[in-house]
Amino acid sequence: MDYQRFFSEAIDQLHAERRYRVFADLERIAGAFPRALWRANGQSREITVWCSNDYIGMGQHPDVIAAMQEAAGRMGAGAGGTRNISGTTHPLVELEAELADLHGKEAALVFTSGFISNEASISTIARLLPDALVLSDELNHASMIEGVRRSGAEKKIFRHNDLAHLEDLLKSAGRERAKLIVFESVYSMDGDIAPIAEIADLADKYNAMTYIDEVHAVGMYGARGGGITEREGLAHRIDVIEGTLAKAFGVIGGYISSSAAIVDAIRSYAPGFIFTTALPPAIANAATASIRHLKNSTVEREAHQRQAERTKDVLRAAGLPVMPSQTHIVPLLVGDPELCKRATDRLLEQHGIYIQPINYPTVPRGTERLRITPTPFHSDALIETLRDALLETWETLGIPFDETEQPAAASSGRVIPLVVSKSGG
Repeated sequence: MDYQRFFSEAIDQLHAERRYRVFADLERIAGAFPRALWRANGQSREITVWCSNDYIGMGQHPDVIAAMQEAAGRMGAGAGGTRNISGTTHPLVELEAELADLHGKEAALVFTSGFISNEASISTIARLLPDALVLSDELNHASMIEGVRRSGAEKKIFRHNDLAHLEDLLKSAGRERAKLIVFESVYSMDGDIAPIAEIADLADKYNAMTYIDEVHAVGMYGARGGGITEREGLAHRIDVIEGTLAKAFGVIGGYISSSAAIVDAIRSYAPGFIFTTALPPAIANAATASIRHLKNSTVEREAHQRQAERTKDVLRAAGLPVMPSQTHIVPLLVGDPELCKRATDRLLEQHGIYIQPINYPTVPRGTERLRITPTPFHSDALIETLRDALLETWETLGIPFDETEQPAAASSGRVIPLVVSKSGG
């Protein structure tokens, strides 16, 4: 049997569907964010990154870098193993205390990534509840989908942010059955926000647990960076708040915050936590420094929101097809996978601007887009440079400016692939 053929054919299929992904060889320049070095064909060139999830540049904040260096010099590079085998390094204890405080919860638990925190926590909660029914928003991240699958519990998918549909499903399940509603606060491909208060009302009415993914909101919303739930005064109404250390906090890792009993149960039963080497102490120390800074500083959040809104305004005024967004996400509709890839290639090669194409299955066919994420460090001049580069690219490639000229979009219903979903992690 020619085993290699199966893998080659799988890759050939991605090429045929214009879905094959190519990674740019980038080296971020500390102190010069969002500038980076792009290496290709034996050459190096300085470019501007417009699609980083390091939303407010904390990955290069002097306090965060200093905390990482100090801990590495004092305790070494690695954690030495799982927390069950090697114990818990003190920086992790401090980090979990900061996270519990951030969300006003009794406890928190740190994982090696946001993907793992969702997969391990959702699957464990639903598995421990008797005869659980999981109700999942159709646009939930792949990590949440995987957690639901691994739980083995019955699941029902409700239409995106559709409260009437969710209530129908809750009502049909009955008040006595164990139920877990899993959803996100900010959906990262469209930039829209869940109706959190109304979902919490339904959970109260039908006796359900709530689990919210705040990965695209922590650090950026709320008086102390606790996310949309903090901004709207709703953290106390959500049973489990999940977040990441890899986006606004600028490091890596994922976490949950909840009651002491729920956190302890996940710590004790989740294979994704039990059998995984812990985050290195230097990473934990850096994350704690970032969280502490953002609890006390609003400068980054205010500048971030200002530049995100300015980017939307400038691109819209130029006639570019900016899709509706309630948040810092700036999606620009292309509507064709090949044009999307050609646009990003041209922006990088001709204009020194890096924006990754977003194609199916991350988004439905016909809604292919560029996902732009302005930061406080994208100045007004950089925004104008971006506008001019996008206009030149749209005109050169013949990409429609008007959304009504786009190819018919696929159904907005969630397409759930085997292993690939929305970007993140």
